[in-house]
Amino acid sequence: MTVAWAPGSPSGEATNSNGQNGHAQSHDDQGDESSKAKWAQPQAVDYTALSSQNYDQGWGCNARSYEWKDEYGDVGPKFPELELELFGDPSTRHERTGLDFSQIQSIEVQQEGPTKIGPIGTFKDAGLHPVMLENVNLCGFDNPTPIQKFTIPSILQGHDVIGIAQTGSGKTAAYLIPILSKLMGKAKKLAAARPNPLTFREGLDEVTAEPLVLIVVPTRELAIQIFNEARKFCYRTMLRPGVVYGGVPIREQIGLLGKGCDVLVGTPGRLVDFIQRPKYLTLRRLRYMVIDEADELLDQDWGEDIDKILSGGEQDEGNVKFSLFSATFPKAARDLAKNYLAASHVRFRVGRAGSTTANIKQIVLPAEPHEKRDILLGLLEEMHGVRTIIFVNSRQAADNLDDFLYNMKLPVTSIHSDRTQQEREAAMRSFRSGNAPILIATGVSARGIDVRNVVHVINYDLPSMDHGGIEEYTHRIGRTGRIGHRGIATSFFTERDEGMGSVLTRTLLETNQEIPECLQMYIPEGDARTNLKFEADSDFDPNDVAGAGDAGGAAWGAGDGDGGDGGNGGNGGDAWGGGNAGAEGGDAWGSGGGNAGAETGEAWGSGGGNAGGNADANNWNSAPAAPAAW
Repeated sequence: MTVAWAPGSPSGEATNSNGQNGHAQSHDDQGDESSKAKWAQPQAVDYTALSSQNYDQGWGCNARSYEWKDEYGDVGPKFPELELELFGDPSTRHERTGLDFSQIQSIEVQQEGPTKIGPIGTFKDAGLHPVMLENVNLCGFDNPTPIQKFTIPSILQGHDVIGIAQTGSGKTAAYLIPILSKLMGKAKKLAAARPNPLTFREGLDEVTAEPLVLIVVPTRELAIQIFNEARKFCYRTMLRPGVVYGGVPIREQIGLLGKGCDVLVGTPGRLVDFIQRPKYLTLRRLRYMVIDEADELLDQDWGEDIDKILSGGEQDEGNVKFSLFSATFPKAARDLAKNYLAASHVRFRVGRAGSTTANIKQIVLPAEPHEKRDILLGLLEEMHGVRTIIFVNSRQAADNLDDFLYNMKLPVTSIHSDRTQQEREAAMRSFRSGNAPILIATGVSARGIDVRNVVHVINYDLPSMDHGGIEEYTHRIGRTGRIGHRGIATSFFTERDEGMGSVLTRTLLETNQEIPECLQMYIPEGDARTNLKFEADSDFDPNDVAGAGDAGGAAWGAGDGDGGDGGNGGNGGDAWGGGNAGAEGGDAWGSGGGNAGAETGEAWGSGGGNAGGNADANNWNSAPAAPAAW
């Protein structure tokens, strides 16, 4: 068994920790020595420290934000130490783009709605607040991505927005940039009073949090990730970001909200908890509400909580602008849009809803259940030293595979919903830092997580048709192959996966992937071969989505000079090709638990591409140059 390319040799390894509590199995004389030499040594988790009452490293909500003082005037001064923490080393900020421009130009964007939105060409063209424009530059964004080109002007013009785009397309920045930019010039007028940080007395000076912006997300990890992006875009402004999510003692978050909050990110359960405690949180000043990863929120039976958040928090709905973002657009999401978005809302879709990207090389390997572990070890041997996410379908499977790889002396960690919040956040820190470059996850736990330089996604267990099906597959492999980058997705196909055979084959055909022998029987014939589109439930439907004029409104296409002739976009309007796209800002650590230690340490060596793992833009089979250590 051979994979198309393999990165170069590692350039360093992390130190191993001794004397910590971790996996109970013996670590002596296990695993292949040649494999061990290519990966950093695994680190055990100190569960005693994680369970300590004094543990304060793991709470993502405690990350530092810019502290505004009244004497600053309109723009706050720079703080180099915080700037370095938020944006990273200035010499590497713009390296994170590294984009394949030919791929960007071919990305299809469809627009629908009664108003034609002209895309911006550059961030300077957008009319952003000067501080926001500077923060965008600090993030290393050189040019807007396709979803940003349309969403930024739409929100700046006051429209409600539906954006259908995969994680990694820049959609977080697509809504944060225009929303926060609009508020920067109005914050003094709109924002609630907050305590003076210089004279703040805990237990005496707390205020009720009255956010202007509320962002609702399905997972704790995604909440922390978006909070960290908000910290960047709020830098040097009086806008104060905050985040609330389960798993953290509520008193911690009560204390943080008591210092004031203008931009709040949260998961449904914890948000409802706070909305029912008006002493600590009220939405009466709310101006913007964003529902991110809407398909996942609605798929997890959070409908009642979402309704409470959307209409039960004292907000004046007539003054609230709504945005809804999702990787797919099922009927439940369309119904939500119909009920809460303005009739004049605009809708954008990057690529086709539910489709995969040509940036990802998809490989399907036949496997018997008892063969999976050996095949997995072979893959990790061939593609050593690159960030890899392995998906399984159950928490028990995650634990078992975690133990197995750890005892093979591989630097692995894992996340799932049974882990404590400290463990989840510690594992995500280890994955992002490179101490544990192999992450095992269940599909739900990793939803929406966007980590730079994930080169390889492995579906150890394919999702079943009853639990996510091809849309879950699309979500999973979208962890790699961010817009403009290359990635590899390998899936194990067993007899149990025969229900996925047909849709998986059509997905591979759609992006001209190789069809393995085990899927040849599912290749459609005749007209079905030329009409591969099958996610009809993900399409824009004028009968389901309200208010786009007659028959759903005119469909518009925007031509972009760099993009060439986009052709006809079908029902969604004319497609356009974008110019150079910028990646999202630096990594925001999230959560997790598992075998790798919580502390960041010496980065592991990685082989492959720009900053650890982008394949050559022109040839899948070429070996990338060795990168700098992460």
